[in-house]
Amino acid sequence: MATSTPTGSLSCRTRSADWSRATPWSAISTARPTGTGTGTGIVEISPAGAVRPFARLGALPSSDPCPGGVGLTTGLVVLPGGWVVVGSLPTVHGGALPALNPAGCLIVLDSHGRPVETWVSQDINGPWDMTMRAQDGHAALFISNVLTRPASAGLPPPAAGLCAVVRVDVALASGARPRMTSVTVLGSGFPWQQTKAALVQGPTGLAVGRGGTLYVVSTIDNSISAIPDAMTRTSPIRPGTSILTRGGSLNGPLALTLAPDGNLIAVNGDNGNAVEVTPTGRQVATVTLVPHGAGDLFGVTPLADGQGLLFVNDGTNALDLFSA
Repeated sequence: MATSTPTGSLSCRTRSADWSRATPWSAISTARPTGTGTGTGIVEISPAGAVRPFARLGALPSSDPCPGGVGLTTGLVVLPGGWVVVGSLPTVHGGALPALNPAGCLIVLDSHGRPVETWVSQDINGPWDMTMRAQDGHAALFISNVLTRPASAGLPPPAAGLCAVVRVDVALASGARPRMTSVTVLGSGFPWQQTKAALVQGPTGLAVGRGGTLYVVSTIDNSISAIPDAMTRTSPIRPGTSILTRGGSLNGPLALTLAPDGNLIAVNGDNGNAVEVTPTGRQVATVTLVPHGAGDLFGVTPLADGQGLLFVNDGTNALDLFSA
């Protein structure tokens, strides 16, 4: 059992979810049994724990294609007005990454789960995870790519490379579809690599902290980076200058979220632990969410009242609750 230090807010207790304390509704993407890069479904979970299909994206409108097709990732946000934006990084026959550059897109669905448009950009290349900040008339989507590479046509992706994190600015207006207005690279030099087990590894979880700092998990580097002024910056931070914390209890970190006190909580893909990190980079607590949970932890988000964490347990195909 991992331990918690007195300065951390995490404690070691996991139980079945108490849906009466959850957020109004959560949507999580689900993959088909054939593996990563083939997911086409999204389910909706109510505060009472009822699960229903939200969308099944067998095909997209011909007017709004996605380079490579549909293969849903963990990048999923809900915009004001009920619009859902989800990342897509599909695979081709045999589970290989497509020989396209860019590969994948962002798919926009209405509140009934119908795809209404796709957002494609040279700087949206393998959208792997996503978070959002919204205000009146505008939303900023922060996306971790895993396939950024020099422009080329018809060549398969290399075994490894360096990729980027971007901000997608979106205009919001009542009664109208959301509209992508720009894509800005915020950070580059994040390592990515193809893997047989997970298709690809690279920067994954993201969280926007107080003051507009964007925090980014790097799974390969076992690190968390901090990109200041993420809401407004117009140029990328220099590679290697933004590391907030590295190593320690981080072990293949995947998902990242912001706790109510402003601390970060990262969940490890390699051992089932959660790690609490201060905005200054000090690792203050480590707890086990899933014993022997290598490969089990993906998405994580705090409850609305701040008294627990909802996390995706891929080992049991469940949404579980960790609480103090």
